[in-house]
Amino acid sequence: MLSRTAESEALARDLAAALPGARVSSGPADRVAYARDLWPRNQIVTRSGVAAPSPPSVVVWPEHTEHVAATISFARARGIPVVPYGAGSGVCGGIQPEPVSIVLDLKRLRRITNVDADLLVAKAQAGIIGQHLEDDLGARGFTLGHFPSSIYCSTLGGWVAGRSAGQCSGRYGKIEDMVLGLTCVDGRGQVLAPSLDGPDAALLPLVIGSEGTLAVVVEATLRIAPAPQGRTFASFSFPSIEAGLECVRRIYQADLRPAVARLYDPFDSMLARRKHHARSAEHTPRRGRRDRGPGLASRLVDRVLRSPGLLNRFVELLPEESFGGTLLVLVWEDAPSIAEAEASAATRIAAETGGKSSGEEPARRWLARRHSVSYRQSPVFAAGGFADTMEVASTWSRLLPMYYSVREALSPHVFVMAHFSHAYPDGASIYFTFAGSAKSDAEALLVYDRAWRDALAAVIGTGGTLSHHHGVGRSKAPAMRKEQGPALDIVRALKREMDPDWILNPGVLIGPEDGAHRDP
Repeated sequence: MLSRTAESEALARDLAAALPGARVSSGPADRVAYARDLWPRNQIVTRSGVAAPSPPSVVVWPEHTEHVAATISFARARGIPVVPYGAGSGVCGGIQPEPVSIVLDLKRLRRITNVDADLLVAKAQAGIIGQHLEDDLGARGFTLGHFPSSIYCSTLGGWVAGRSAGQCSGRYGKIEDMVLGLTCVDGRGQVLAPSLDGPDAALLPLVIGSEGTLAVVVEATLRIAPAPQGRTFASFSFPSIEAGLECVRRIYQADLRPAVARLYDPFDSMLARRKHHARSAEHTPRRGRRDRGPGLASRLVDRVLRSPGLLNRFVELLPEESFGGTLLVLVWEDAPSIAEAEASAATRIAAETGGKSSGEEPARRWLARRHSVSYRQSPVFAAGGFADTMEVASTWSRLLPMYYSVREALSPHVFVMAHFSHAYPDGASIYFTFAGSAKSDAEALLVYDRAWRDALAAVIGTGGTLSHHHGVGRSKAPAMRKEQGPALDIVRALKREMDPDWILNPGVLIGPEDGAHRDP
């Protein structure tokens, strides 16, 4: 019987022979590097000393669509799972290969193949990093308008697979509003090319958001826009979350279209205001300051997080005014005359709903650091704690009940704060951020799992949806049946048709209890 290493090497040789010109690796470093994404649960496991519980057998870097199709056909013939890989920045457990599996890294497919300035359409390969795509379009005078906080470390294919939303979704929409067509390869190894104006148009919304379970996205045709002539900024403070949300609802239902509308809850508002002062203080020398040792503040925070219920209760009991009120930042990306007119109308709405102008500076500060949130978790994990985010969505009438219900569900387990963003005429998203700690990594996993279980139940119980733009992965898959009900059976039927051997990214989106590994 072959060892795991020998089995991987043999599989790599066979696959390399089937894919002339493609790079194929069974090296230990590659297999460990591609064994997971940035799901915080896996970060706890990694910190405990298990770098890769289940590394793949082989990693493949295709150079063109035919390589992708040949890899899937090869895998199907041998019954080997295939895990599509963009940049590995997902936070929902979308990357977790089985012991014998192939990871398909698409980052060598990273070109913009066409830009049509007259039609405002661009075509780009799935492996291109988001910032590279935006930089290239910007140099030509255009923008995709898609700015997730992970734009430096996520790919176009990942955006399509997870139904991503950028920070400027109020102006440009989500990724599904930008995709006009796809080239993708299904689990049969067949190349498909659905487009909005083609015979396979109905396939397009099925593949978008399917997280690599129905087909592997290779290229996308995208709606682009002229680069903005400038930006217009405004911000307001409100006495309560309710007042701030009423303002945002009225803004979008008045058909005003700020690219960005972010309403922070009281504690998060306080942090947003203080970050500017903290950064300024970092550059101010302090004479005679004694070094208290590395990581002291982090260790103190870790201790505090072990009593999250008390900390949450303390924050809840304080009047919202003690945090400076609830902060709303607005940013427009439009012609100055249009943006200024809309900002003036939004200012009137804010005044009518109890808001007071905070000037442009809070919105400008947000823009300057808007992508930094993706890189703030490491110190928490290094100190022994954990941090995570959960983005959910609902209609306006259900939004506040969901906010309070999720806070209540999370409070016994973790410290929690939130902001509201990605607003639409009919509702909005809530982006919860939470942090916790425990005496050991094993206990931290238990706390983490309980927090997620209770929070997802609260979302479903208040009529919300489990994901707005991060995807489902393994993190939310166990709760999908409760939210979607019989609709999940339709997804299974699609998978039987497009991936009859259930080899594409098994375990994601549809939980194992719903037959994700093999068709029952």
